[in-house]
Amino acid sequence: MDDVIIIGGSFAGLAAALQLGRARRRVTVLDTGLQRNRFASHSHGVLGHDHKPPQNILTDARQQLARYPTIRLVNARADSISGAIDNFSVFTGDGASLGARRLILSYGVVDQMPDVPGFAENWGSSIVPCPYCDGFEVADQRWGLVWSGPQSHTYVRLYHDWTGTLTVFADGHDIAPDVRADLARRNIPVVDGRITEIHHRTGHGTAIKLDTAGDVVIDMLFAHPRNRPSASLHESLGLATVTTPLGTAIKVDERRETSVPGIYAAGDLANPAMASVTTAIWQGATAGISAQQSMLV
Repeated sequence: MDDVIIIGGSFAGLAAALQLGRARRRVTVLDTGLQRNRFASHSHGVLGHDHKPPQNILTDARQQLARYPTIRLVNARADSISGAIDNFSVFTGDGASLGARRLILSYGVVDQMPDVPGFAENWGSSIVPCPYCDGFEVADQRWGLVWSGPQSHTYVRLYHDWTGTLTVFADGHDIAPDVRADLARRNIPVVDGRITEIHHRTGHGTAIKLDTAGDVVIDMLFAHPRNRPSASLHESLGLATVTTPLGTAIKVDERRETSVPGIYAAGDLANPAMASVTTAIWQGATAGISAQQSMLV
């Protein structure tokens, strides 16, 4: 039996494994290799790894974990979980049954792309969600923001640190009159109508096609589609969740423990505030340390 099984081997899961391996705890990491930011060409804002392809960072991490004899990385999907603290069973898609005293869920989320031609194809390149991740590289260029709700008003103020040229695309949302007045005061145009197509033209910006007007050309489009957990294990386990403007997140305490004793969660799956590689790493490390300390005798 392992001390800990980690379900999801991206940044949070591997960070948890590192802490547990250094404590000489037996760990199995189950991973399908489909990390959320695989569409991005580079990862930014990660100390010591700034402007590296995310897959390269993960490859280096896996190679570093190989020197810890108690860590096992397995390419498999966890299909179901049963049991309770000190005696969990995880059943994988290839028919294996694994046991562990603790579990860490870090299987992340999946962004739900809108049914707009060009959106999914440009996600991670000319359409991105996070200015901390990609804003510096396109500073002082023409930005666009797809309105997604009241939280978008905060994004407008946030983006001012990177650019003074921003266009808001209402995309069918009702923007309150007082918010429109504030946008006008900031000299931020609002384009009404729904987005019907997005076409990236290399070297010439991205054309946003609408059902009510001609094309609007920008350099980078910021959007925040809703997301969902990439697996439903938390539902079958009955874990408490919190509702966010963009989806559902697992509820955890300050030690990353969920509502079920012995089960911890980290990364985008349990991060309702701001998703990034840096936050995923610290949450994973915290979950690993917390799980280890919970088994002390």
